[in-house]
Formats: sequence, C-alpha cells, structure tokens
Amino acid sequence: MLSDRGEPNVPGTPGNGGGSGGPGGSGGTGGPGASDGPGASDESGRADRGRVLVTRVGRALSPRGALALQSVDGAVSFALRAALAMAVPALPLALAGRADLAVYTMLGSFITTFGRNLPYVRRARVLAVVAVAMTACVGCGSALAVWAQPRDGGAGAAVTVVAMALVAAAAKFACDAARLSGLGAVLLLFAFAVAAYGSTDPSDVPVQTALAATGAAVAWLLAVLGWFVHPDRPQRLAVAAALRELADLWEAAGTGGGRGLVRHRATAAVLQAYRTLGVQPPTGAERDGRGDTCLRLTDLAWVLLIVAARRAPDDPHGPARSLRRQAGILVGRRRRLPRMLPDLAALSRAVRSLTTPPPAAPAGLRAAEGRASELVTGRGHGSAARTAVLTVPALRMFLGTGLAGAAALPLGLGHGYWAAISAAAVLHSVNVRTAAQRAAQRTLGTMAGLLLALGILAARPEPVVLVGVIVVMEFLLEYVVARNYGLGVVFLTPLALLLTDLAAPSPAGDLVQDRALSSLLGVGIALVCALSVVHDRAAVRARRALAACRAASARAERALAEGSVSGFPAAQEQLAAAVVELRAADDAAAGELWPAEIDPTELAAAERRAYLLLERFARPE
Repeated sequence: MLSDRGEPNVPGTPGNGGGSGGPGGSGGTGGPGASDGPGASDESGRADRGRVLVTRVGRALSPRGALALQSVDGAVSFALRAALAMAVPALPLALAGRADLAVYTMLGSFITTFGRNLPYVRRARVLAVVAVAMTACVGCGSALAVWAQPRDGGAGAAVTVVAMALVAAAAKFACDAARLSGLGAVLLLFAFAVAAYGSTDPSDVPVQTALAATGAAVAWLLAVLGWFVHPDRPQRLAVAAALRELADLWEAAGTGGGRGLVRHRATAAVLQAYRTLGVQPPTGAERDGRGDTCLRLTDLAWVLLIVAARRAPDDPHGPARSLRRQAGILVGRRRRLPRMLPDLAALSRAVRSLTTPPPAAPAGLRAAEGRASELVTGRGHGSAARTAVLTVPALRMFLGTGLAGAAALPLGLGHGYWAAISAAAVLHSVNVRTAAQRAAQRTLGTMAGLLLALGILAARPEPVVLVGVIVVMEFLLEYVVARNYGLGVVFLTPLALLLTDLAAPSPAGDLVQDRALSSLLGVGIALVCALSVVHDRAAVRARRALAACRAASARAERALAEGSVSGFPAAQEQLAAAVVELRAADDAAAGELWPAEIDPTELAAAERRAYLLLERFARPE
C-alpha cells in the first residue's frame, strides 16, 4: 500500500505488513526479529514515522518554484489602468499641496488589482463590492486611530493589533470564498493599517473615508470603461490562455513526458474560457454555425484536449505552433475579432467530421450544470465542508498577523504593523508549501525593494515627485506581480514605504530599518503558524474529490449506456469539473502536513477513466 504521494505506510499501521505479520515476526521463533521483542518493534515504528514526518515537512517547506515566471496576457494594459486609477485622483491633491491626503485616494484605487481579466459584467459587480470593503477598511482604521491612538503604544496598540488580525482573517475568508486572486486580503489589511496608524484628529475621519471612496470610484470607472472600446477583451484573453495551455499539453503528449499537471492546467483553462463565454462544452457536435471565432476556437480546444488524453499526436509541434500564433492574434488590440487561422480551420473541420450534432440542453438540466459550475468556481451555498476548508486558512491568517503584530510591540518598531502585513502576505496562500514559497519570495523581494526605496528616499524628492514615483511603482508592480510574486514585492516594498512617508514623513534610515526587521519577524512567525495549524481539511477535500470524480464517471457511463443524449451536456460538464477539482484538491493536500492517504495509482486511474469518458462524449458511437 502507498500512502499520500506514494510514500510507504510505516510498519505497524493498518494496511501494511508490519507488526506480527512483518518480516521475522510472523509466529516463528529464532528468527532475526523474534529476539528483538515488541519494544524494538515500537521503536522502529516511531523512527519510521519520524522520518516520514520529516520528509513531509521538508517537502512542504521546499521553496522550489518560488522563482518561476508565469506567462500573462494583457499585463501592460492592466498595469496602465492601475497606474492611471492611482494618478487621476492623487496628482491634483499633490499639486494642491496636500500630498498627505493623496495617500487615501491611492488606497482606494488598490481595488483595481481585484478585477484582472474578469468579464466586464462580473468585474463591475466584484469591484463595487471590493470598493465598499476598501472604503470601510479606511474608515474603520481612521476611526480606530482616533479612539485607540496606537502610535502612543499601550492598550491602544494592542487593540489595534487584534483589529488588524480580525480584518486580515475576514478578508482572507472572503477572498477565498469568492476565488479572487492577486494580493487580495493583503491590500485590505494594508489600507486598514495605514489608516489606523494615521491622523488622530476626529475631523479627518470623514475626509479620509471620502477620499478612499473617491479613489475606489475612479478605479471602478476605469475598470469598466474598456467595455466601450473592447467589449470582448476578457473573453479573448481567456480563450488565448486556453490555447496556450493546450499547446503545452500537445507538446507534452508528443514527447511522452509527464502530462498530469499540464493536462490539468489545460482542462481548467478551457473550462474557464467556456465560463467566460457563458456557454458549456460541446458534446460532439457540428459547430459550423455556433458563435464567433472565440467560441469556435474554444470548441476546437475542447476536442483536442480530450483527444490528447487518449493518444499522442503524430505531429504535435505543428498544431502547437498554430495554437500559440492564434493566441497571439487574439490578444492583439485590434477592434475587429480576427478569423481562425487556416491551418486551425482545417484541423477544426477534420475533428468535426468525427462528431455528431448535439442535442439542446433542456431547462431541467440547469440545476445540474449549476452544480458542475460550483465545482469549477468553488461556490456552493450551505456547504459545511467548504466552510471548514475556508476557515482553516483564515485561522492561520488571524494567528499569524496577530502574533506578528504583538511581537513587534515590545521591540519598539516605529511601523510595527508591517510585521502583521508581512505575515499576511506569506499566509495569503493555498497551503504550507505555497506559504514557504511566498516566504522566500517575500524575503528576497523585500531586500531588493528596500535598496530601491533607500535610493529614492535618499534623493529627498518633493511630495509631487514622490506621488509620481508611487504611480510608476504601481505600474511596475501590476505588470510583474502576476508573473512572479517575488518580483512584485520588489516594487511593492518601495510603494508601501513611500506611501508611509507621504502620510507621516520619517527619516529614510528608520523607515528602511523598521521595514527590514518587521518583514523578517512577520515571515518567521507566518511560517511557524503555517506549520503549527495542522489540519485534515485539505485531505478530506482530496478524498471527497476522488469520490465525486468516480461518481461523475459512473453517471456519465450510465448516460452513455442509456443513449440519453438530452443528458449529455450536464453529465459531461459535471465530469469535466470533477476531474479539475480532483487534481486541484490533490495538489492542495500535497502541500499540507496531514496526509490524504490516496494511492497515486487510484488518482491516476480516476483521471484516465474521466478523460476516456469525455472522449466518448465528443465522439459518441
């Protein structure tokens, strides 16, 4: 038997041949194990369990992958929008001699980062909610600054630390529940902390809150204005991402290398493209008249995806090059939607000839499709299991930020809240493994960013120039952070320092020293919290995902056997969503210390069965 990630079960545990049935201990006398007695067997078992635990901890804390770069489409336009959202309300205040107030409009403009590449309708809704949350963080932080006056230390500082921990935990829970990527909870905590350590004049509370609301409103407006210029831009980016992931999959299939993770990414990207387009995958249909170029390309990607799961293509590099070239055309800023490349159009006709027309999905299947969508988006109402999965990371966030902020108080750091923010940045992750990667990225990025900040502050720029530099830092941050978080921290660090200097000017040396010590303190405490809060929620999620994938496969087999074509769309979408959730859940569990105890061969068999069934849906017999 194999345990989590293929490790052998330790002797003496159920399912393994340890104990009385192990070598040298199976009822005979005089064997090598008989003279050792039960005490030696217990010691051996404890030693083996210790080695397994050390292996798991080492694997979870490995920073491997922390410096990897991701490919991101639309990064320049998004970064320009973020910088413009920050500059429009802040520069007039700086030119009017109130650069200290410009800080609060810039805090409000941070909502831009929550809307990266979302379809415009959903983007408008999401950013409106985040704008209210960001404004509330600034308003509550400003009110707390007046009431508690944490800069004076004492009980007020302690109350502020607890409040920061509560804000961080609530923001983490909400961002995870809504599946909002990016810096998320860290920015909400940063806005609250800056306001909480700001002015103690009661008359400033409504002013700062209104300025934050203004910055958020400008950011919201700029985020949705693109609909008038490129209304299908988010859809193009989603389809282009799916085509690139599919190209990677075909090349991996052609080389015979490891394809599990690549196939998972491709499946998730294609399903995300369908979700962005607002349609469901085909069930093996003639799609000549179905939609525009984006939909036809996504349908082609779907068929190629499940073909690659069964057999290696004869010439993977030709289609892969065409897919990448088509993706590059899609992300171009041309207004008219481009046509499908001729070689991809020929490939599309070839795969369409193997399929039959699909049935229209009846209205009764919408509930089933909704359940499948919940697997993809992670949403569901009234799910105790999902709430438990969300609660543990929020608990880690609460403990990490609270302990880091509390530890900074007796050290007399002038900006001790940075310790809490550093801890939040590390714990704003999926599991222990990604927390370790974030710790490495945070440490290296902060050190480089501090050098950059020290150089800027040493030049003693005027407040107006300082605002301009902050806008440039925001552009660079949003341009690189999606590629690698560590690179983003290089620019996030001086941005945060310069904002702090605008709100309350301090000597450059003190600022840099406080930030360096606070960051190291926060990162260290965050890692301890990540290792200390050991739970089985990720393992339970993985086991349930395996059971759900098997159940979805069984339903798909029944639908195919009965020939009930009206049930094909929902059964196919449920199965595709289940296989994506299975790989995501297993990967999340692999980064925790609590083992999922899933035999890797069982997971591989469930995945293969699912993809074979998806191929049967695409090519019904």
